[in-house]
Amino acid sequence: MSKTMLAAVLHGVKDLRVEERPVPELAPGKVLLRLHRAGICGTDVHYFEEGRFGNFAMSAPFVLGHEITGEVVSLGDGVQQPAVGQRVVVNPSRQCGHCDYCRNGRGNLCRRVVMLGSASTKPPTNGAFSEYLLIGAEQCFPVPPQMDDGLAAMMEPFAVALHALKRAGSVTGKQVLVTGGGPIGLLTVITARAFGATTIALSDPVAERRQMALTVGADIALDPMDASFKDQVAALTGDGFDVAFEASGSPPALRQAFDAVRRGATLVQIGVFSVPELSLPINQLMIREIQFVGTFRYSNVWEEGIRLVSSGRVNLQPLISRVFPLQQAREALTLACAKSGVVKVQLDLLQAKP
Repeated sequence: MSKTMLAAVLHGVKDLRVEERPVPELAPGKVLLRLHRAGICGTDVHYFEEGRFGNFAMSAPFVLGHEITGEVVSLGDGVQQPAVGQRVVVNPSRQCGHCDYCRNGRGNLCRRVVMLGSASTKPPTNGAFSEYLLIGAEQCFPVPPQMDDGLAAMMEPFAVALHALKRAGSVTGKQVLVTGGGPIGLLTVITARAFGATTIALSDPVAERRQMALTVGADIALDPMDASFKDQVAALTGDGFDVAFEASGSPPALRQAFDAVRRGATLVQIGVFSVPELSLPINQLMIREIQFVGTFRYSNVWEEGIRLVSSGRVNLQPLISRVFPLQQAREALTLACAKSGVVKVQLDLLQAKP
């Protein structure tokens, strides 16, 4: 095996360079992966376009990427599983494993989480737009042979949607609204359908996204800018939706979701806002007993997600729009930034040739 590898390194705003870096050295408790496929996330797009994501600004060049699948090529001391040769997906969020949150199954809230491809640390933590990755064995989940690399690399964003659904409680037999037709919103539509929602509506101002929502399982697609939006909701649901998932990170969408749900409904916030504070209709929250719930990343849903996709109960294939080789990472990021004509752009890391 070569001692160097190719990696897509972000040096500044829209300054992404594919360059050689040393292959990581094996360490106790870690596994070395030969990466196969990586998806481009909205977080990667923010770093590429702005050099920051929320409060996290890049302090040094780093490798992007955290939606990944690969093959185990070697094991560090103390590692028995996964086995060499096993294909795995990776939970890119490394938790401490010892705090009260981790011990109680809520490791996504751990105060010492380290995320792949993130500027939340100084220096930034390198991600996985590269040929090889050193990762904790406990962060790896085996995938069955029938699941191809593209679907396996969708497990991380799917885990976000699956965790959000669990935060809402049961959606079986309920009328569901999803605001925002990006990848997470569409994944939420797919997940709600798999878990028995009777009526699913997606709201997005972009016609192309509304059409995609209908393709992947929504019963109706609404334009939030339409003057008849409230009338359409009333005609569809009567008193409003039972459950709403806000996946756009848009303040007007959140405000509209409050008006579109019925008394006693649950509203789950998935989208990340660019502002730290918002005005909310607190009296509505109180008088109508709306349950407003936050959801952050994922916790203990990986194995279930793999089973859902590998069994065919959930089909994520329609969301994979384009696949580029690693050498064209900059072109892939540019296309993902356009947010038109694509849902999920991925990198084929096996095509990389030093």
